[in-house]
Amino acid sequence: MTATDTHRDAHRSIDAIWRIESSRIIAGLTRIVRDVGLAEDLAHDALVAALEQWPESGIPENPGAWLMAAAKHRAIDHFRRNQLLDRKHEELGREFSVRETEVPDLNAAIDDNIGDDLLRLVFIACHPVLSTEARVALTLRLLGGLTTEEIGRAFLSSEPTIAQRIVRAKRTLAEADVPFEVPRGAEFAARLSSVLQVIYLIFNEGYSATAGDDWMKPALCEDALRLGRILAGLVPKEPEVHGLVALMEIQASRSRARVDESGTPILLLDQDRGRWDQLLIRRGLAALESAAKLGGNRGSYVVQAEIAACHARARIPDQTDWARIVALYAELAEIAPSPIVELNRAVAVSMAFGPAAGLELVDALMSEPSLSGYHLLPSVRGDFLKKLARFDEARVEFERAASLTRNARERELLLARSRACADGTGHQ
Repeated sequence: MTATDTHRDAHRSIDAIWRIESSRIIAGLTRIVRDVGLAEDLAHDALVAALEQWPESGIPENPGAWLMAAAKHRAIDHFRRNQLLDRKHEELGREFSVRETEVPDLNAAIDDNIGDDLLRLVFIACHPVLSTEARVALTLRLLGGLTTEEIGRAFLSSEPTIAQRIVRAKRTLAEADVPFEVPRGAEFAARLSSVLQVIYLIFNEGYSATAGDDWMKPALCEDALRLGRILAGLVPKEPEVHGLVALMEIQASRSRARVDESGTPILLLDQDRGRWDQLLIRRGLAALESAAKLGGNRGSYVVQAEIAACHARARIPDQTDWARIVALYAELAEIAPSPIVELNRAVAVSMAFGPAAGLELVDALMSEPSLSGYHLLPSVRGDFLKKLARFDEARVEFERAASLTRNARERELLLARSRACADGTGHQ
């Protein structure tokens, strides 16, 4: 292997490590320096140092600890350059000494109710001083380690728009001197909806990656699940929190069945349900039961969890209660109307009442501006057309979907479906 290959492999490894460790490092630094923007800058300085040193020295045994230590030294240098009082140096040094003893456990789950840096960071990013869009974008950036491009695709927004939103959000938080703490009382309730949205978007990016070579990013799913479980412990009487946890648990249960040995995606109805994680399904159904026992108005996460539960309870695809799923999507459309909900409802309608019925609903969405670059719209339409034996039209839709997706695995799958339509059978 050449030196260039060695460096390339090291950079790939560092990138993977960063995606796993960055949120924990930024969260830990934010607790110390009390500035989200500064914490992210220090963490990125540590990443640059890793990119410079690790290809030559090798990846350390505990890369998270290495990155945190490197960021710590840069924080001290930063404060020294700004000529803080000696007392501040001493306080910072003591704080870092304590944190340094914790660094080896940085990867471990921290189950203290409100002592979790990651959860604190979520609530800082979801502070009311920011717009809802800014709260979600900033948390995805800091907690999920997502690029502005990935966040833009999650929001169906442009990359420059997301980048500007994040910069303004960090500046606003710094100017408002937002405390690094989990809010309580009425303020907690006010921020809860945005926090749930953030956690689920992080989970979704891990569950179906918008870009890159991998269909899934398991570390993001695990972070989102962990945050959701901690939140459920903090607010056990909030049905929507249990609904979100239920939804994520049930969806995560399918992870092992969602790709084949080569990493190619496997669609829901083609998955080996024997590979679904029954423990996660049981946990999800239990969380859904907890939400039901609490009563009150049903929220969007509870309804989505019930849709996921319909799939989880079906041993084989033919046992799926599609009529029930159609009714649940209609309920969801009343609670949280959106073009994507309507697209998902069209899929359910096609399964319950035939592809022609689904196609009629999808055709009504073709002029929806927010879906103009959404690859799943032509993908779903292509599927309906294929089932109706309109193979030439289906092929065009699959090719269009492939041109829109930024995920390499998904592109391969869509192109394979297009080629299958070209032979006039639709069989892959």
